Amino acid sequence: MSTVVINRLQAKRRSARLALNVGVRLNGQDRQNCAFTLLPARATNLNRHGAAIQVGRELLLGSTLSMRHGRGGIETAARVVVQVSTGQGKFMYGIEFVDSNGTRDFWGIAFPPLEGKGAPAQLAEQAGITRRRQAVPAIR
Repeated sequence: MSTVVINRLQAKRRSARLALNVGVRLNGQDRQNCAFTLLPARATNLNRHGAAIQVGRELLLGSTLSMRHGRGGIETAARVVVQVSTGQGKFMYGIEFVDSNGTRDFWGIAFPPLEGKGAPAQLAEQAGITRRRQAVPAIR
């Protein structure tokens, strides 16, 4: 991916990403319109508005899933917006919450505000990530 594309993606980002892994369960329909319930998945690169999810089924872009947090059981609707990668029977998708205001606390994490790209903003973001990593229990 070129630097220009990366910079455009960063400019469009609505909140900071956190490189954490969270177990989630999904309900919905896959690419072949087969319904699934409580399908286990891993959410990574969490942000206030969604995440990347790794799942063992091929999903349809634009479809809406019901996603339940592995801890706490909070449930919300999420839309599949992009297929990131595929391989060895695993599919990685970018998802966004359908109601981003109503799901601000879905992850149970305080996200730092997205600021300018200067050194003070980077230091503040790194400090915030370090604080949250200590507060979030390890997922087994």
